[in-house]
Amino acid sequence: MQDRNHLARVSTTHQVNVIENGLIDIPMLQILQPDGSVHQEAVAPELDQDTATKMYNTMAYIRVLDERMVAAQRQGRISFYLASTGEEAAAVGSAAALSDNDMIMSQYREQGALAYRGYTTDQFMNQMFSNEKDPNKGRQMPIHYGDKPLNFMTISSPLGTQIPQASGYAYGQKMAGKEAITICYFGEGAASEGDFHAGLNMAAVLNCPAIFFCRNNGYAISTPADEQFAGDGIASRGLGYGIKTIRVDGNDILAVYAATKLARKLALEEECPVLIEAMTYRLAAHSTSDDPTGYRSREEEDKWRAKDPIQRMEKWLISKGWFDEKASQKLLDQTRQDVLAAVKRAEKVDIPPIEDIVNDVYAEVPWHLKDQLEQLKSHIRQYPDVYPKTSGRIK
Repeated sequence: MQDRNHLARVSTTHQVNVIENGLIDIPMLQILQPDGSVHQEAVAPELDQDTATKMYNTMAYIRVLDERMVAAQRQGRISFYLASTGEEAAAVGSAAALSDNDMIMSQYREQGALAYRGYTTDQFMNQMFSNEKDPNKGRQMPIHYGDKPLNFMTISSPLGTQIPQASGYAYGQKMAGKEAITICYFGEGAASEGDFHAGLNMAAVLNCPAIFFCRNNGYAISTPADEQFAGDGIASRGLGYGIKTIRVDGNDILAVYAATKLARKLALEEECPVLIEAMTYRLAAHSTSDDPTGYRSREEEDKWRAKDPIQRMEKWLISKGWFDEKASQKLLDQTRQDVLAAVKRAEKVDIPPIEDIVNDVYAEVPWHLKDQLEQLKSHIRQYPDVYPKTSGRIK
C-alpha cells in the first residue's frame, strides 16, 4: 500500500505564524480601459472581426431582450424575469472562448451565453410564456432555459445545485475521453451555499476538467458582498481548495475571453478545475420582484454605468475600424421589432395539455399521480373562470 504523507507540502517555522486575510494578493486581469483603449502593458487576445462583431452584437441583443422582457413582465404578460444589464460581457465573453461541445451549466443570468450559442428569440419567448412549444412543457418559471443540442443544461431555481453537478459531468467527460469541458456559472451569493464547497472540493480531488465561473456582481439580492463574507472575494476560496484561480474584470470582454480561453486550455490539458471570479456589477434589479433603490444609491449605480461593458467594447471596435454605427443602430431597431413580434407569436400559442404535469418522470404514470391529475381536472372544471387557459383544454 502506498505510504501517504499529508505533510509533504508543509514547511516548518519556529515562530507562531498567523496567516491573515490579504496575505496573498489576487490581481484582477484588465485589458481594456473604460475608454475602450488597450492598456499599454496588456496584450489583447487574437480575435477576428467576425467573432468580435458577433460578441458585440450578442451583448447588444441581450440588452434589448432584457429591456423588452422587463417591460412585458410589468404589463402582466409574463410572471417573472431576470435581467443581466451590466453583466453581459461576463456571459458572452466566456461563451465565445468555449467549444460548442463544452457543456454549459448556468445559474439564471447567462442568457448571453445561450444566445451566443444560437438560441433564437422564438425559443426564448416560448420558454418564458410556458406555451406548447416550450421544451420544459410549462413546468418551469420564466428564464429557466435549457437546450440539449446547444449543450446548455436546463436551469434550476435552487442556488448552487449546478456546481456539484458540473463537477460530476466534467468527471464523466474525462472518463469518456472527450475533448470537452464543463463551465458552471454562479453568483457570489451562491458561493455561500454548501453545494459550492462540495462541488469545488470534488472537482479538485478528482481532477475534473471544469471551469467554475463566478459573477461577483456585488449583491446577493439585497445583501452586499461585504455582508456576505470577510475574505478576499471568491477567488481566495479557489486557492484554499487547491484550484487554479483567475480574477478578471467582468466588464472587460477581452479580459473575460482571454481568461476563459486559458482556463479551458488548462482544464483540458492538465485535467483540472479552474475558478474564474469576474468582478462586475448588476445594474438591473435582482429580478422583477426586487427594488434596488431600497439598498443602494443612484450615485453608486452611475459609477458603474461609466464602466458599461457594451460601450467599452464599442469604443474598442471603433479603434479597430470594425464598428459601423449605422449598421449597429439598424440592428438594434430590427432586434426591438423582432422581440416584440416574437412576444406576440408566443402569446398566441396554446399552453401545454394538463397531462404533461405528470409525464416524463416515470415510464408509466403511477396510480397516485393519475388520481391527483383527475382531482386537479375536477377542480378546474368546477372553477373554469379562474383557469381560463387550462379549462378549455381539459378532455
